[in-house]
Amino acid sequence: MTETTEPRTAPDYTLDRRVVLLTLVAVAIGALGALVADALLHLIDIFTNFFYYQRLSAAHVVPGGNRLGVVAVLVPVLGGLIVGLMARYGSEKIRGHGIPEAIEAILTGSRIEARVALLKPLSAAVALGTGGPFGAEGPIIVTGGAVGSLVAQGFRLSAAERKTLLAAGAAAGMAGIFATPLAAVVLAIEVLLFEWKPRSFIPVAAAAATAWAVRIPLLGAGPLFPLGEHGAVTARVLLACVGLGAAAALAATCASALVYRAEDAFARLPLHWMWWPALGGIVVGVGGLISPRALGVGYETIHDLVAGNLGLGLVTTLLVTKAIIWSVALGSGTSGGVFAPLLIMGGALGALCAELLGAHDPGLWAALGMGAMLGGTMHAPFTAIVFLVEATGDVRLLPPLLVSCVTAAAVAVLGMRHSILTERLARRGRPVTREYIVNPMRLLRVEDVMQRDVPTIPATLAVDQLFHRVLHEDPLYGRRNGWPLVDDAGRLVGMLTRSDLVRALETTDDDRQQTAADLGSRTLVVAHPDELLATAADRMLRADVGRLPVVRRDDSQALVGNLGRAEILGAWLQAARDERDRDPGWIARGAARVRRALATRQG
Repeated sequence: MTETTEPRTAPDYTLDRRVVLLTLVAVAIGALGALVADALLHLIDIFTNFFYYQRLSAAHVVPGGNRLGVVAVLVPVLGGLIVGLMARYGSEKIRGHGIPEAIEAILTGSRIEARVALLKPLSAAVALGTGGPFGAEGPIIVTGGAVGSLVAQGFRLSAAERKTLLAAGAAAGMAGIFATPLAAVVLAIEVLLFEWKPRSFIPVAAAAATAWAVRIPLLGAGPLFPLGEHGAVTARVLLACVGLGAAAALAATCASALVYRAEDAFARLPLHWMWWPALGGIVVGVGGLISPRALGVGYETIHDLVAGNLGLGLVTTLLVTKAIIWSVALGSGTSGGVFAPLLIMGGALGALCAELLGAHDPGLWAALGMGAMLGGTMHAPFTAIVFLVEATGDVRLLPPLLVSCVTAAAVAVLGMRHSILTERLARRGRPVTREYIVNPMRLLRVEDVMQRDVPTIPATLAVDQLFHRVLHEDPLYGRRNGWPLVDDAGRLVGMLTRSDLVRALETTDDDRQQTAADLGSRTLVVAHPDELLATAADRMLRADVGRLPVVRRDDSQALVGNLGRAEILGAWLQAARDERDRDPGWIARGAARVRRALATRQG
């Protein structure tokens, strides 16, 4: 008999000492992520100085302050052409805003090529330095993920462990850009990891915290967008946040639709995709003439929005222009992120709502609009909530952010099958589920689902009698692919399969005088009634068998049931029924009793 030593009950978490190794590696990845983030920001400044001001400098400047006039329209076109060439002759994976590529890498083995780690930040720096209306966070997230993946590939790790380090690098990149380590961890959990396990979130948290610590001497500690004084958050404000969240969800739906409509329009052009970013650059250049603040990363614009420094006309122009040039540029397949543009559009929307409500603190409403837009577009409300609290340094935002972000996410999920992060993957035939549930096989025991009345065969039964019983005597035998062999005391002694019977049919008549025990297997893989269904299913897969006899743990080895694939699938079927089937409830049952009583009296 095969003795099992697996635990009879599931621990709260599956965790072993390897998490220490992963955490130590994640700390190194976190430091590298912060350095890469700092390098990317300086690289963007270098390209902005070169293309817009014709000088070699790493000093921080914004594209909107240039004095090129109409000639400035050509700068995004040139940047798009460079990015297109890099994508065609370097790696096509640098196209897009980065997070879908990180998700796809996680779903396909968590391996990212070294050239992607080099070309992604370089292409993003070119795109942003030439006025691209994006953020640096998407490229740095995929770059950090690439760093994590490359480091992970140097060790003997499983695919799940490589995924953890990839997500750790992505979180480090975000923490290095925005100084929001907690939001980076929440983003990894909501968007990248597809699980909630200490094995993964402990290293991710270590990487994000390390990146934040390394960022301080390089870029400062934050908050990045400090929020000024604002009025108290009242019940009236919370009620208005519901409307803001719904408006942000509508804007998020429109923004996502614009991006992919633009992508579809470019796909219909009779040109190679290498030229698309240059064509998108024309729209970006014209938009920059209309609203110079719409160009580039726009962190200064975000700062002015939460400070309430922008007038109504400027905010309206900025919202419309940013939405158009961002969706067209992103749809063209250039390199850039979505965080900063969503913050700008959400902040502008919030400032407009403040004007409609007659509020005296537009900065507060701009911050709430940013969170709602971010949570609705990415279907990641908790990331948006934590990010805005960390980025503004104002914990008083938690209640209104909770209302606005969750409302936006709820309305957006009802109206959008996929978020802006997963739509591209769905179009490639790789749909992503973002719902995490407890595996029912880790909640049930074998005895909860096993088949109890199992047809058995006496081990001493002659082969001829066995054939007669299987073929003619009892239909229960004929419908099975395997039968437990038991002795006179009901103890399991072997297993007999249809393959064993087929081999017996091919033998001579003398050989067919054997007993069932002579034909069956004595090397058994068994399950016990009190062990986890997941443990038994794992054993079944490892042994490559379709069923497990269930025996007691005591020395009797008495057969008490059978566990097959149908019983295992039945556990998942029951979980689906628990989601779908609805009980009438005590109100409906009470109403039914009243109707029956009235009908009885009338009768």
